[in-house]
Amino acid sequence: MKGWRLPLAMLLVFAAVPLLPLGRDSGYVMLLGARIMVFATAAVSLDLILGAGGLVSFGHAAPLLLGAYAVAALDKAGVDGALPVLALALALAGIYALLTGAVALRTRGVNFIMITLAFAQMVYFATGSIPDYGGTDGYPLGERTRLFGLKVLHDGLPFYLSALVVLVASYLVCRALLATPFGRSLVALRQNEQRARAMGIDPLRVRLGAMVVASLIASLAGVLLANESDFISPAYGAWQRSAELMVMVLLGGAGSLSGAVLGAGVVVLLEEGLGRFTQHWPLIFGPVLVLAALGLRGGLAGMWARRG
Repeated sequence: MKGWRLPLAMLLVFAAVPLLPLGRDSGYVMLLGARIMVFATAAVSLDLILGAGGLVSFGHAAPLLLGAYAVAALDKAGVDGALPVLALALALAGIYALLTGAVALRTRGVNFIMITLAFAQMVYFATGSIPDYGGTDGYPLGERTRLFGLKVLHDGLPFYLSALVVLVASYLVCRALLATPFGRSLVALRQNEQRARAMGIDPLRVRLGAMVVASLIASLAGVLLANESDFISPAYGAWQRSAELMVMVLLGGAGSLSGAVLGAGVVVLLEEGLGRFTQHWPLIFGPVLVLAALGLRGGLAGMWARRG
């Protein structure tokens, strides 16, 4: 039960937001909360390969972008059903992870980082070069995705609850996966690859599987992000977005999954809060993150554990 205190506390906070008497600000607060949960979903997926597997991917925004463009592609074709949108998003993200992993996992260290970045940049420039979807200007969404005709991804409470369900499901899937022999093999490879190989663990198979799962989850976040913004832009897959996801994981505490959610909340709130005071908010945001990284051993999740 001890390991569930932090995730349960965060679940209670997210669940309590729609019940708060926020008056005219309720729509804004729920939209901000939903945005936190969307990026938390992507950060949790990155933590699966970064925290548990030790794979420093600098291209994790690519499946996020592919999920968003799956929405755009079917919207252009006049299809707004959630099932075909999800099928296309998952297929694109799965193929991307298989191709990227098949090449990148044959390398280590900086080479792995650069290959993941290169593949992500190819997706970024490819989507920005499609004139039917606005090119680099982006694509305004005509109709939001519906689930069996229901407007579950429209503004307000339905979208908020949808984002919460996806986040909880993603967290539980990753946590359950890490408790299986597959998950333990992934952690063993990070700790001592030579010993893991001697035990019969296939590094390529295990790491590639983890990359595929992480990519699939990130594509779900991309579908949500497209519907939340009503707009799809190649900027969703820029390297800065991948760096931002990595900051969320490291700030929250890599390897804890719960920390990724905390990190996403802090980063999104800081961006929103500082952006209200100055357009040069990154000049303040950067040093704040550096100080937090230096002062928080084990990230925010580590601080929670020590207080507990």
